[in-house]
Amino acid sequence: MATADLLNEQQLLEQEYDRVVREDIELFRSHAKSWMAHEITDDQFRAQRLRRGVYGQRQEAVHMIRTKVPGGRLTSGQMRQMARVADEFGGGKGHLTTRQNIQYHFVPLPRVADLLHMLADVRLTTREACYNTVRNITACPLAGLHPEEPFDVQPYARRTAFAFLHKELTDSMPRKFKIAFSGCPEDCMATAINDCGLRAMIRDGVRGFRMTVAGGLGPLPVEARVLHEFIPAEDLVSRIEAVLRVFNTHGNRKNKNKARLKFVMRERGFDWLRDTIEEQYQDILANGGIATPETVPESFGGFQAQPPPLGSGELLPMYEPASTAFAQWRETNVRAQKQAGYSIVTVTSPQGNLTGHQMRGLADLADQAGDGFLRFSMNQNVILAWVPQGALKRVYGALADLGLNEGGADEVSDVITCPGAYSCNLGITKAMGLGEAISQVVRDDADPIVRKMRINISGCPNSCGQHWISDIGFYGNARKIDGPDGMKREVPYYQMLLGGTAEEFGMAIQSLPARLAPTAVLRVLAHFKANRQEGESFRGYVMRHKIETFRSMTADLVKPPDLAPEMYRDWGDEVDYSLKLGRGECAA
Repeated sequence: MATADLLNEQQLLEQEYDRVVREDIELFRSHAKSWMAHEITDDQFRAQRLRRGVYGQRQEAVHMIRTKVPGGRLTSGQMRQMARVADEFGGGKGHLTTRQNIQYHFVPLPRVADLLHMLADVRLTTREACYNTVRNITACPLAGLHPEEPFDVQPYARRTAFAFLHKELTDSMPRKFKIAFSGCPEDCMATAINDCGLRAMIRDGVRGFRMTVAGGLGPLPVEARVLHEFIPAEDLVSRIEAVLRVFNTHGNRKNKNKARLKFVMRERGFDWLRDTIEEQYQDILANGGIATPETVPESFGGFQAQPPPLGSGELLPMYEPASTAFAQWRETNVRAQKQAGYSIVTVTSPQGNLTGHQMRGLADLADQAGDGFLRFSMNQNVILAWVPQGALKRVYGALADLGLNEGGADEVSDVITCPGAYSCNLGITKAMGLGEAISQVVRDDADPIVRKMRINISGCPNSCGQHWISDIGFYGNARKIDGPDGMKREVPYYQMLLGGTAEEFGMAIQSLPARLAPTAVLRVLAHFKANRQEGESFRGYVMRHKIETFRSMTADLVKPPDLAPEMYRDWGDEVDYSLKLGRGECAA
């Protein structure tokens, strides 16, 4: 096809996409007006706003807006627009999730449609970021950079995301459906906890994927099963569509607590699931299905037909950091990429929180000392790539000016949390507050094995913070215990889990008062350092010592005899704890 024809096709694709998006936003505006005028019911409106990424909050009259970032990659221009949205609508803040989204909180409903249009200006969307849909498709943030990857999975992830967006099949399923792509050997996207996981591989010179299905976390975690050891990349969309068809037909629409694909597998068996998916795949081959797009609109999933020039870093101010601080940051936050002379820089964002000012600063850094793109990791951090090795000190200085030069990326002090009761209707505890408290007590641990450990915290059992797959995990709950006056009083608690990995889930130990969770962490780490065997993993150590050891180790913390006043308060609160739950609107 001639170049002019290709350009014309691209323009038509983008015009049609923009038209659909804008019309959908205005349709949402009309639904919102109808609801505010009491012309439609809460239930009628709920489905409309959720499929457009608009959640209710525990606070009245405001909403959380979830912005999808397909494949976790976006342009510097998109990041600047995210900053503008944060400042104009989100109180100056955005929150990075474990699925490479950005969320904004406390947005009044009458302003939501304008926010969505602002995102659409740079081809960002919230469509199907919530509800019973194909959620944001995640992908390895090191795609195209990792020295050991078979190939770059980003183009496949964004074409898959575009293929399933705005489709009748994918926006009203029995429950949410999660897809993840991984290209690195360490499987940084934890494909085994997804409804559909794709790990890149090359067989006989052909690009393709190992495909797993029916994984998931929540209160009942299930590890995915291998559906295909290898599928050619050209079959990707059709293979996933076959899974979606089976889920759409056989998922439980009466009980959302048993509606995920993992429950279909559990109730009918893997053999039935595999065979039924194959039947649908054969039907797609015979009768057609959702087409694999040859391209995507400009900026969708960070796509740019003409990538921007690489930044040299020379425009950044000279900076001579303290040698020790810079060396420590470089050790934990910088790694070589496969392109000689360039580095990957991981920017830690405490509990995934960034201000609008920081977002703009990171966008500038991506242009001045990177490739003009930003990448979000599953660990709630931001990754800059193509940073010249000679510019690292200047980049460190720029990050220091933004308050983002903290080291320890992806280490034990880089704690992952969900917002919890800060905003979520299902949140029982404020996970971000505990995350900060634990980060502080483990920050100076110099043990190299401990430093490589991971701590994840969720504010409820639903596992938005992915507590099941971390070395040390916590999820929020609450108890009523006798106070000094003999009256029952509510106290925030956390269930502690130990020994989780991406393939094997953590072991539940016991529930502890929120204020004493950091103490429990320190005790476990001290025992681990004193009793581990040579070459033993943390999970191996946990399995060898068994649950009873850790229950005994923390038994005195479960119900302390003297409850200080702060024991009745959640981390970050100045008032006594009170359990408040609203209607759940499907977790992240």
